[in-house]
Parts: sequence; C-alpha cells; structure tokens
Amino acid sequence: MPRPPGAPAEVSTQALLRGQREITILHGSDRYRLRITANDKLILTK
Repeated sequence: MPRPPGAPAEVSTQALLRGQREITILHGSDRYRLRITANDKLILTK
C-alpha cells in the first residue's frame, strides 16, 4: 500500500539491524544504541 504524501519513511528492523541484535546510531556528535531485548522489544539508549 502506498504511503500518503508527507508520511514518515518506514524501515523494517530486519533491514536496519541486518541480522544483528544491536547497532550504534550516530546523530551529530552523539551515539545512540538500538538493541533488541530478550523479550523482542526495541530499546534506544544514549
């Protein structure tokens, strides 16, 4: 189904994490950690 104009982009966790359970996201000079927990939840920490 096409997204409405102006809707935010969607990225699956499979595409984002590429088989890993954790990645580091760089935002300016800050680093964030995105990880999948043992209960299959997402956690983003600075």
